[in-house]
Amino acid sequence: MPITKSDARLPRLEDVAELARVSPQTVSRVINNHPNVSATTKERVEAAIGELGYRRNTAARSLRTRRSQTIGVLGSELSQYGPANTLLGVEQAARDAGYFVSIAALRSVSRDAIFDALRHFTEQSVDGIAVLVPHSETLRILEEFNPVVPVITIGSLGNEAFSGSMADQKRGAQHAVEHLIEQGHRRIGHVAGPSDWIDGALRAEGWRAALEEAGLPQDLLREGDWSAGSGYEIGRRLAEERTATALFVGNDQMALGILRAFNEAGVRVPDEVSVVGFDDQPESGYFTPPLTTVSQDFEELGRRCMDIMLKEIQAGAAVSSTVVMPRLVLRASTAVPAPPPKSAKRSLRRRVS
Repeated sequence: MPITKSDARLPRLEDVAELARVSPQTVSRVINNHPNVSATTKERVEAAIGELGYRRNTAARSLRTRRSQTIGVLGSELSQYGPANTLLGVEQAARDAGYFVSIAALRSVSRDAIFDALRHFTEQSVDGIAVLVPHSETLRILEEFNPVVPVITIGSLGNEAFSGSMADQKRGAQHAVEHLIEQGHRRIGHVAGPSDWIDGALRAEGWRAALEEAGLPQDLLREGDWSAGSGYEIGRRLAEERTATALFVGNDQMALGILRAFNEAGVRVPDEVSVVGFDDQPESGYFTPPLTTVSQDFEELGRRCMDIMLKEIQAGAAVSSTVVMPRLVLRASTAVPAPPPKSAKRSLRRRVS
């Protein structure tokens, strides 16, 4: 008779196998999400796990495999939407792969802070380390560290020592600006994120590349700090200048501030100025007007990171990199540029004649 939850001792993997009428190896495959298990068998094993209340003995497995089943994740700037959601994507992917996650959040991106966190992970005997790299300085500091486990950078393609995974920030920005060009805009400004952020620099590069390809000027650039407040202040100045018919904004939060500034100044979006953001925050579809923006698949980025991590942990795979493509989400904040007022046309004809 199979052992049930009412028995004194905790259920074992062998008990699950007996109740599900399969081998212990099959139970192990189901627990570790092995692909070569039929749906019927998987369902039967999961039902037995639920009935017995079986929990995997990670301590015993660690002794057997000499692995802790733990991934260290080092992050900074986690109050920002991109890093925070990248962290969530990695954490979910790690848990789906059967790994616990130990998180170290940095208050400052300094050599001492990064080394302290990495040493902490080493003392925990983590099997691998994922590092969110919003600043180029982080990658430089990592190069000084000599890890004994795989290190995967997220937000960077890595280097000869570390594998990397990132969303293609530059291409996402190009998609946004190309959309505005296709609509007929010829004066397209950019409100950029901080230039010392990798994402901010790459999105600005994408803006320049798209304008250069179209033979358009690249002189309207303003730098914010990712916050709605900085977008608001920049938006107030742009509303007075009226120098652009379209704006590509480095993130949705700054775009939100710009939309408020334009609304207060009587600048109609998209009738007078089109606005595109970046990130596709959950609230972006509820801005006034709903924001056209670039969406990043943070869950896919997390899965790609863990795929590389597991290959290096289990098979000692070589350093590699992977890129996730963003996509443009069209909403109501962009439109074809309005024709110039009739008075402007008359002035132009007088100058020409």
